[in-house]
Amino acid sequence: MSWRYRANTTLEGLTGYTLTRRPRKQPPKPPPPPPLVLQRLPGDEVRPPVDPAHDRLLREPVFLLSSVRSGSTLLRVMLNSHSRVHSPIETHFRRVTVGLGTEPVRQAMEVLGHTHSDIEHIVWDRLLHRELARSGKPILAEKTPSNVFAWRRISACWPDARFVFLLRHPMSIVQSWHEADPDRRPMEEAVPRTLSYMTYLEEARTHLDGLTVRYEELVAEPERELRRLCLFLGLEFEPAMLNYGQKEHGAFVKGIGDWRDKIRAGTVVQGRPLPTADEVPAELREMCGLWGY
Repeated sequence: MSWRYRANTTLEGLTGYTLTRRPRKQPPKPPPPPPLVLQRLPGDEVRPPVDPAHDRLLREPVFLLSSVRSGSTLLRVMLNSHSRVHSPIETHFRRVTVGLGTEPVRQAMEVLGHTHSDIEHIVWDRLLHRELARSGKPILAEKTPSNVFAWRRISACWPDARFVFLLRHPMSIVQSWHEADPDRRPMEEAVPRTLSYMTYLEEARTHLDGLTVRYEELVAEPERELRRLCLFLGLEFEPAMLNYGQKEHGAFVKGIGDWRDKIRAGTVVQGRPLPTADEVPAELREMCGLWGY
């Protein structure tokens, strides 16, 4: 029996009270830091790298530009199966922004000669270069469908970039977008939502040099189309590209690429029959004509 117990027992019998240790006073919590102010530098300008030798690590990156639901994940994993090409999951890099939260840092960036977009471009380049360096391969092929909305900025960030345009019948895109999540993607929203991707993709095709690949031809004659693509990229065709299921391609997760069973099959699956003319709504007919469908 400890002396503290005996003392407290005696004290409690005489007075009804016991001794307890006074809790240590907790230091006051520091105030939360002020929120980061996402204020852009005045006079922001999207422009090519001022010092290409030092501002960019990536050389001749490849960007697969497509609408959603066009087979871009299939083309990605085929390319990623090549021994010299790393094509990661959708990185959504263009959404990475830089916050300049204080006046001194904004002043410093201006004195150093950076526009706000310059700084973001350096971050984008470093992010993608790190991904490529970790793969051990020499060529990066990035595909995120929303890149079509930023094709001007991407081409300014990497003036030596190479572009591959992936087309699919516009009505097939609409149907696939709806079927991927029928409850949350009703058909009445499918045409305007997907048409916006197609419109920007066609704009990019009009202004940028690159190679056009059709999804229907890719799944019907995959070796022929992959040989054509390899020739464009200065690569030798490798049969492993046809057996993409034998390679590791990262997670197939909704939000960063196709996730359904078809892409998990590991083999090329034939596309759906092309829609008939009377199945194409009026809003898509011009795009069908521009794309040769």
